[in-house]
Amino acid sequence: MAVAEVLGGTLPHLPDPVATLWDRATAVQPAPTSQVVVATAVVAFLLVAVPGAWARTRHAVTIVHEGAHATAAVLTGRRLTGIRLHSDTSGLTVSVGRPTGVGMVTTVLVGYVGPGLLGLGAAALLGTGHAVGLLWLLLAALLVLIVQVRNWFGLWSMLVFGALIVGVTWWAPVEVQVAFAYLVTWFLLIGAPRPVIELQQLRRRRRTSGSDADVLARLTHLPGIVWVGFFFVVDVGALVLGVRWLLRS
Repeated sequence: MAVAEVLGGTLPHLPDPVATLWDRATAVQPAPTSQVVVATAVVAFLLVAVPGAWARTRHAVTIVHEGAHATAAVLTGRRLTGIRLHSDTSGLTVSVGRPTGVGMVTTVLVGYVGPGLLGLGAAALLGTGHAVGLLWLLLAALLVLIVQVRNWFGLWSMLVFGALIVGVTWWAPVEVQVAFAYLVTWFLLIGAPRPVIELQQLRRRRRTSGSDADVLARLTHLPGIVWVGFFFVVDVGALVLGVRWLLRS
């Protein structure tokens, strides 16, 4: 279906390249075979479970984590001033506004649950047959975030992941694009709980006092372990529900 038909003929003079991109991004693809769904799940699990792989792929989770902070800051009326991504897979999002209140709590709260919730949303989108559209949405989100990055390693990380998505969406066959979309979704769902576990391990060793859980503890007067538990429950819940949706698709 042409873009003019989708939009009710409101853009009859849309340039052909733009119309082509729009049609590709909004097209519906058939669901992959069960073998592809299971295979991508296994690969995603290995990317999270194998230490050498996780040391590299965790950067993708950090990007989503910091992107969730940035999105919440903007939506709650705070002024976003920058995002930094570090080679040790940590990150920092800085925003200006009231140091307390709902906006600040929400901004801090969403970081660790961001990857799981994004994975759940991705699973829902895959269920509608828009696997390629999911990849284009992820690429658009990266382009929005990249202008807020304030250090070279962060910029490099964003460009690497962006180039990977561009390469798949532009040159790979549709079947490969669909499989890649499932791989990304599985990775987000499976990978989301692990940073929460790592966070609590650091807190138990008293190696961090400025984590999201500790900041929330100071803002809400609830123990940090409560917030760690909240992060974990949300991410595991997203994983369980996402698995059901992906396997059903």
